[in-house]
Amino acid sequence: MAEEVLELLARVSGPEEPLEELRALRVAVQALPLSALRERAPDIRLGRLFALLDVNDREQVALCVSILERFLQAVDPLYVIQNFREELQKGLFHPDDSVKLLTVAQVGRIVENSDAVREILNNPELLRQIIYCIGGEKIAVAKEAIKSLSRIAQTQDGLEALFASSFLVDLKNVMATSDVVRYRVYELIVEISSVSADSLNYCANSGLISELIEELTGDDVLVRATSIEMVTSLAYTKHGRQYLAQQGIIDKISNIIIGADSDPFSGFYLPGFVKFFGNLAIVDSPQQICERYPVFMEKVFGMAEGHDTTMIGVAVDTLAILGSNVEGKQVLQKAGSRFQHLLNRIGHQAKNPPAELRLRCLDAISSLLYLSPDQQTEDLLGMTESWFAALSSQPLELFRSISTQPFPDLHCGALRVFTAIANQPWAQKLMLDSPGFVEYIVDRSVEPDKASKDAKYELVKALVNSKTIAEIFGNQYYLRLRAYLHEGPYYVKAVSTTAVEGAE
Repeated sequence: MAEEVLELLARVSGPEEPLEELRALRVAVQALPLSALRERAPDIRLGRLFALLDVNDREQVALCVSILERFLQAVDPLYVIQNFREELQKGLFHPDDSVKLLTVAQVGRIVENSDAVREILNNPELLRQIIYCIGGEKIAVAKEAIKSLSRIAQTQDGLEALFASSFLVDLKNVMATSDVVRYRVYELIVEISSVSADSLNYCANSGLISELIEELTGDDVLVRATSIEMVTSLAYTKHGRQYLAQQGIIDKISNIIIGADSDPFSGFYLPGFVKFFGNLAIVDSPQQICERYPVFMEKVFGMAEGHDTTMIGVAVDTLAILGSNVEGKQVLQKAGSRFQHLLNRIGHQAKNPPAELRLRCLDAISSLLYLSPDQQTEDLLGMTESWFAALSSQPLELFRSISTQPFPDLHCGALRVFTAIANQPWAQKLMLDSPGFVEYIVDRSVEPDKASKDAKYELVKALVNSKTIAEIFGNQYYLRLRAYLHEGPYYVKAVSTTAVEGAE
């Protein structure tokens, strides 16, 4: 089979109109296992296929791309860059996006190889063209270019090449293409900065991070909204947070939130600024962030208490992030009756349209109420019990009614709430005392689809794995739950039938 492929490849070099040969070669090469191709890699001659890309014939180009894609998977990246450097360069200039994608994907393979990546660093024109691919119309090409450049910058030589040479001028030239392309470059800068403090220093010294920060305070509210997403990504690393704090950026964002009340267009960017602090709190210290920036908590509560469903959704999501760890839960608990009233509002919203906000409320409730076994102190269990009670006059029935509605997302959302509290003794007692609730849990007939069956199975698993379940539920129910767990999420009980002679 490999011999046939090599023979067909040789034939392609002959005719002036090789479409027939290319079609046959594509079928043959796709049918051949990669392992067989790798064994014959030294015999594969691809120069003619690359040359056949230089035509204005869409079918011929498509056939060549498909064949090259397969062949190149079998060839070592170092061999590709050493033998097809010029072809790669031409491919990045090619007017057909499929050729650009093929080429930039090969660059992606090359930069993952420590020996091959040096070849790119030693080829300024190729590296420059990769940078200019960020400004391409095809987003997939731009994404691959960003990914490759980010990988190149993970070496000291790569950082030097991108930020301590003329390539920095090229990056800035690309940024000038459009607003969209400018943010692609910022995306690259943030990715590189996230690798290490040294990488961040190179990016900061280039002046590009400062330009990004300046966009936070610009007049264009849509640009503000986009730039805060980038800055939030920068805050995920410790060295990124330190940089933002040292440069006064966090204080600046806090002040923008304070001034948002007098800005009629704040609705465009405020959600992103609030999310910034929510993410900052969870990766740092919820207590310290909330104490140092009290405007953050005040704004979240104000948004949740308002009537704008967009802002309510952002506030609920932020509360979910904040309440996903114990320290964040304790910060919310300090808000006292105000947070209790807010929980009641979230519970009310969970049963009323719009559906998308209902789902976000259910997920937030799950996040707020969950405690891992090692977190279940008497105080914390008492806290989650009081929070659950604050959601509604009959919270268990509220979520049970949602779980019986014919909307899969909401059904699963309600099951996730039950799963979040399933390992807490107070919740187990509520479940046992609710008529028919345990029977509902083990009833497989009420789960219509795979997602629902999976969600129910997670609930059963959480109950069975709890140390208190056997004592609270009793042996009979405990054994039924264990049987459910053992049978798996998709078990169907066999029904035997008896055929009767003469029956129609």
